[in-house]
Parts: sequence; C-alpha cells; structure tokens
Amino acid sequence: MADTTARTLRLLELLQSSQLRTVAELADRLDVDDRTVRRDVARLGEVGVPVETVRGRYGGYRLATGQRVLPIMFSSAEVVAVYLGLSREQPASSEPSISVQTALAKIKRALPTADAKRIDAVLAAMAPSSEPSGVSVDPGVMLSLADAVDRHAVLDLRYLNSAGIASRRTIHPYGVIAHSDKWYLLALDTRQQEERTFRVDRIRSVRSTSETFAAPQKSDLRQRLVDLFAEADYRWHVVLHIRSSQDQIRTHLPASVARLERSEYARQRPQDSDSAWFRAEIHAESLDWLPAVIAALGCEVVLEQPEELRREVSAAARRLSASAKFRFDANPRSG
Repeated sequence: MADTTARTLRLLELLQSSQLRTVAELADRLDVDDRTVRRDVARLGEVGVPVETVRGRYGGYRLATGQRVLPIMFSSAEVVAVYLGLSREQPASSEPSISVQTALAKIKRALPTADAKRIDAVLAAMAPSSEPSGVSVDPGVMLSLADAVDRHAVLDLRYLNSAGIASRRTIHPYGVIAHSDKWYLLALDTRQQEERTFRVDRIRSVRSTSETFAAPQKSDLRQRLVDLFAEADYRWHVVLHIRSSQDQIRTHLPASVARLERSEYARQRPQDSDSAWFRAEIHAESLDWLPAVIAALGCEVVLEQPEELRREVSAAARRLSASAKFRFDANPRSG
C-alpha cells in the first residue's frame, strides 16, 4: 500500500510536469516495469484523473489538455502510506524533506479537520529516520500503532519473531522509531514487565483495547532503542579492550552493537599509559562475524571473553595466514 499510493502520486507529479512521458521514461523514474506503469495509469483513471494515451513510436502518456485534475481523497491509512512511501525516496536527513512536508500539507488540506488533526498526532508519534526506511510496512498497522501511542492505548499484538514463531502480546506502546533501514515499535511487554522492541514489518495484526496506561516520562526514544539493542539478552557476552579512538571504534561497532567506556587495561601496561584504551561490551547471538570486525579495526585488540571467540579469531588468523602464503601464477610454464 505504501509503495503503491506514493508511486501513484509520483506518477501524477511526473505527468503534470511534462507535455508527454513515455512508458520507458516513467518506468525508469519510478523504478518499476512497463506493466506496473500501465496499472498505475489505469488507477489514476479510476479516481477521475484524465490521462490520455498517445500512440506511435514516440508515444506515451499525458494529462488531457483543458481539463481540471480532480482532487484525490485519502483515508487516514493512505496518508500514512504516502508519508512512508515518500520518506523512502528522500535523501538521508533527521527530518522529513521539504518536498515530503509540502506533499503532506496539500493532502491534509483536503481532509476533514478532525482527520487532519488525527494525522498530525499520528505522525508526531513516528520518530523520523536518520536514513530512509527500506523495509515495507503495512500503513494500516503503522496507523494503529502510532494512534495507540498518541492515545496511550493498550494493544493486543500478534507478532512473528526472527525464528518464524508466532506469539500474542499485550503491550503498552511508547513510540514508533526508524533505525537502520527498519521501523521498530518500542513498548512494554506486560507479561514480562520489560521494555521490548518489535519490528513493525513482523507485526501480523494489532488491536487497540479499551484500556489505557500511564505514559512514562518523555525520553529520547531512539537512544532508548539503541540501548535495548546493545543490552539484548543474546547467547554470547563479549568483552574487548581496544586501543584506538572512539570515532574509529564506532565506525565498526556502532552504539546499537557495543557499549563503550574507558578501559582500565592501560594501567596494566605502563608503556601504554598515554594511549586511549576502550572497553567494548557486546551482546551477540553468534560469534562468526566478530573476527572480521576485529581485523577491520586495524588496531591493538585484547580479548577478555569469551574463550570461544578466541578460538574463532585464531582459526580466522590461520586462514588468512594460509592465504598470504599462497602465490597464484596466472601463466604457469608448460613442461
């Protein structure tokens, strides 16, 4: 829905900005195939937009001349769909771009006052992304979540985890946040009495109950989300001591992956007393990705725990050493 609605609006914008657009040009601009372009043109026709087909070698589509384009009415879910779709196309920024804000303002002016106010409250509950979200979500689900955040309504959630196991949760929704190309719901799981994160694209259904909850004190939701990622109860608890700058470490171990603090390790090595050592604490479901990260850091790293990671790193080092010894001759001499 998000892609379809936003794409149809983008198609209308392209047709309004040119006398004629070829099918190939529209397909390229919208990043779809020719068949999808024809379906979207038909969709415009269904809502009263007069689109003419121009036949021939240089043919394509154009808006009928001398006719007024009829206004297109949107439901609340469709407005959220437009926001999600347009946000995916905008350059990375901390706030929606001017073009996204302008498009939403035009749409909201066509809505009844009560609906427009509801949309403002809903969009305010959706923390904007530092980068466009690349995973499609159901705008109806997003609308229900953001609306519940605004009203402090208790939700009945059906969720599918990463292992494909379905569960039913009763939650207190705190906010909807975009992070690392995905949308997440930050909420209190009432059964576990713990704050949890839920990927919005894995939510199968959501139902608002008649109950409400006392909202917690306002906080930085995105930072709380990052903290929850770093504190997650995964299988392995990894501790590294890294001799490098914090900026360099964060290039390979972002805040959502590792907690950083100044390390006491330098005290054990008087020769390094003037060096910057950091203690990195990582919670991980697997260890196989860490040797590559340690190598990429390009600095001195001391492994405190676990012992299993030491074996992973040693095995990776042997493989690299073997690769360095092998010399490939592209033109072997014939005997």
